[in-house]
Amino acid sequence: MMYHKFDVVIVGSGGAGLMAAMQLPNASVAVLTKVYPTRSHTGAAQGGVAAALGNREEDHWKWHMYDTVKGGDYLVDQPAAEILTRDAIDAVYELEHRGLPFNRTEDGLIDQRFFGGHTRNYGEGPVRRSCYAADRTGHMILQTMYQSSIKNEVRYFNEFLVLDLLINEGQACGVVALEIKTGEIHTFHGKAILFATGGYGRAWRVTSNAFACMGDGMSIAYRRGIPLQDMEMYQFHPTGIYKVGVLLSEAARGEGGKLLNGKGEYFMERYMPTLKDLAPRDIVSRCIVQEIKDGNGIDGKDYVYLDVRHLGAEKIAEKLPDITDFARNYLGVEPITEPVPIQPTAHYAMGGIPTDIDARVVLDSQWTPMPGFYAAGEVACVSVHGANRLGTNSLVDLIVFGRRAGKHMAKFIEETSHVPLPANHEEFSREYVDRLYSSTGGESAAHIRSELQNEMIDNVFVERTDEGLRHALDKIADLQEAYKKVQLQDKGKRFNTEMMEAIELGFLLDCSEATIHGALARTESRGAHFRLDYQKRDDVNWLKHTLAYRGTKAHDVRLDYKDVILIDDPIFKPKERKY
Repeated sequence: MMYHKFDVVIVGSGGAGLMAAMQLPNASVAVLTKVYPTRSHTGAAQGGVAAALGNREEDHWKWHMYDTVKGGDYLVDQPAAEILTRDAIDAVYELEHRGLPFNRTEDGLIDQRFFGGHTRNYGEGPVRRSCYAADRTGHMILQTMYQSSIKNEVRYFNEFLVLDLLINEGQACGVVALEIKTGEIHTFHGKAILFATGGYGRAWRVTSNAFACMGDGMSIAYRRGIPLQDMEMYQFHPTGIYKVGVLLSEAARGEGGKLLNGKGEYFMERYMPTLKDLAPRDIVSRCIVQEIKDGNGIDGKDYVYLDVRHLGAEKIAEKLPDITDFARNYLGVEPITEPVPIQPTAHYAMGGIPTDIDARVVLDSQWTPMPGFYAAGEVACVSVHGANRLGTNSLVDLIVFGRRAGKHMAKFIEETSHVPLPANHEEFSREYVDRLYSSTGGESAAHIRSELQNEMIDNVFVERTDEGLRHALDKIADLQEAYKKVQLQDKGKRFNTEMMEAIELGFLLDCSEATIHGALARTESRGAHFRLDYQKRDDVNWLKHTLAYRGTKAHDVRLDYKDVILIDDPIFKPKERKY
């Protein structure tokens, strides 16, 4: 009952995991998920999925690639960006053919709209590239994929929390998971394992991420000696609901919404006269922070307004129904007649488990793959986002590299058999859970998590300094020590959410540790990583990826680096990027 054997084990039921599952109609596939599949965080993606279809105006995949590379501040591996933007077109059409209800043009084509950082003809001006289903695109993607996976007879294990990755003979061969309903430990044996577990935005106090986004897959891989790549590159979305963090999608600005300061000025015109409110997210976030530092926040406070009043009630209701409902429900603000208070919010991890273009996990700067182990989506770093992800490129990442992972796994499982499980394969997980049950250390997981979130938002946010990052490093070390003494009040097994949250706190601490070490070492500003004490981008010393390995001693992190992969085309050569 506690042992399960499949060809493929997928951890995570968001867009990347389900897109992979759809490519495996002839395999036995298990999908493990902490939440019901259609409640995965992909459902929170509002604005759209980028693909150079050219349905509204002329567009080309190479323009999309240019925007992706430039938007990522040249930390993007350019061959991967080419695959992302080329394959996006076929992947979007696959979703359409599977039944995704995209908005349509008058001619019945997939409709497209503007989105931040996407341009025509290598930066001349904005282009309509985002394919969308109102402002519920991610939700519709999940529903479509889930229905297709049911058709393929994918086996779902809902409300399972994965605790460990099993490796034997140098190959990934399974996972160990906690069944939340019963508190029992289960082993899942597979020829191929895919991590599609999402990000770790809950490390910050103000975040757009769901409560499930705790860095599970990243931390589990990190603990097994696999590096985490470019963790210092964490994106802060400019338009989170004030204090709450829930996202108001870039779709609002794509439809013509504008940012307004305390003086009543649409201030982005001063900073970015060409792209204005549709500049890349890192730039818009810093502009908001600068306005607040200059005393131009609303009533002198730490927020500005998102203004969509001029769009009119009809357009708001048709194109932005969910976004405007969020403003009504969380703030009691009516967007049709009132501007909406917003501030930057922790949003997306550009870094993660390093992979190649087929989603195979790689172990070092020599690109050595681990057989049988794959990662896709936000948990992975194929490095198509570099130092700053463009809006709508997240859903592209999910469908393109989830699709490539599924296709590669389909070939891999035909050519290999199940590797035996390692001896005592459940030992680590059982000891981990038992230690939490038996602890009398007196520390509260909720208190430690709150301390972590406050520290990250104070010192590892939109703007960073050496002093702040060193403070955060010391704080993380203290919190890791406190975590060893976490004591549970609930000693029951069934639906022990306190146990679950304590385990997830350990994941968050690991991811935060790698993030801070990478940020402190990178003495430059690039994309979302902006150092007040090193405000210039330094391509001579820092045009390279960070690899963070967990050390053998407590709080010890070893950093290594690998070169960014460039192509021989002058249009993609690193150029100065204004901040």
